[in-house]
Amino acid sequence: MLTFRILLLTLPIMKQQDNSQKIVVTLDAGGTNFVFGAMCDGKPVGQSLTLPSKAHDLDLCLNTLISGFEQVISSLPYAPIAISFAFPGPADYRNGVIGGFLPNFPSFRDGVALGPMLEERFGIPVFINNDADLFAYGEAMGGALPRINRMLEEAGSSKRYRNLLGFTFGTGFGFGFVMDGRLNLGDNSCVETFCLKHRDHPEFIVEDGIAIRAVKRVYRELSGDERELEPKDIYNIAKGTLEGNTEAAKEAFATQGRVAGDAMATAVTLMDGIIVIGGGLAGASKYFMPALLEEMRSKIKTMSGDTLNRVQMNVYNLDDKAEFEKFARGNSTKIKVYGSDKEVVYDPEKRVGITISDIGASNAVSIGAYLYAIDNIK
Repeated sequence: MLTFRILLLTLPIMKQQDNSQKIVVTLDAGGTNFVFGAMCDGKPVGQSLTLPSKAHDLDLCLNTLISGFEQVISSLPYAPIAISFAFPGPADYRNGVIGGFLPNFPSFRDGVALGPMLEERFGIPVFINNDADLFAYGEAMGGALPRINRMLEEAGSSKRYRNLLGFTFGTGFGFGFVMDGRLNLGDNSCVETFCLKHRDHPEFIVEDGIAIRAVKRVYRELSGDERELEPKDIYNIAKGTLEGNTEAAKEAFATQGRVAGDAMATAVTLMDGIIVIGGGLAGASKYFMPALLEEMRSKIKTMSGDTLNRVQMNVYNLDDKAEFEKFARGNSTKIKVYGSDKEVVYDPEKRVGITISDIGASNAVSIGAYLYAIDNIK
């Protein structure tokens, strides 16, 4: 389901404070309902509020947003300092304008200056970003990247990572990239991989081979099963806990893995960093990860006949204990500094790793939205 989440950061009315005193008012907004809530120091505060989104009618929808915020804010002890929200569709993020093809928010298609409207209404800064960008930012600052670096330190490795590529497998194929702690938004708010070419059908976009609709379509084509099945059902068929074509179910996820691996190989070759996967389909990694890794580790030829690795770095599954140990160990050696008795550690092995989000896409998006606002409040 197409959704977006809004985080409203509030600040105690006092001169001195720390982050533990800041309340975060949240909004999980879908085409059916808006669910408002609040967080303080990373924990839920107070009661949530659910209102029908009325997404078909712009005036009703915007009034619902305002009303929901007002009701939640009125119950809190502190005044807001910023609004930060994640939106998974076309937008001019820097200027806060939402518009374009939005199936679950048809009234927004002609363009809605949502950011400026909220700034005028509440008198505070408003930040809008793509949900996959904020997923990547949350994972880079409070999820996969610090977790992997901590594990490397505990393993005695000197290797550390500063860059992260975040991919979401769900209704779409989302992508975000963080370099040295900075979220790369691009010049057009258009850092994307969904529109790369499909590995097996280059006339189509790659998203058509990775998203929920792809898993459903491939299973139906391979099995002839005409039931209205969701990926969770296909996953259970693959496990053997639901009646259906087990091999077709496994191949549906394997196909997804190969197509995703092809796109991710291109991205990591250009951007070079840890890869984290989240989203509704991430739980099926048991069935798509082997094919994804095989694709990323595949070979490619030059016209002169040489054979190269598709990805110029060795690719490791960081959720596999044995592979992580090899990843952490690398190929370190000590070499002497010419003209000196000093030695330096040299590791010639270029390597990247892939992990599944352990904090979940929703939490990562929330962390990303919160931190982006904090970082950008002047």
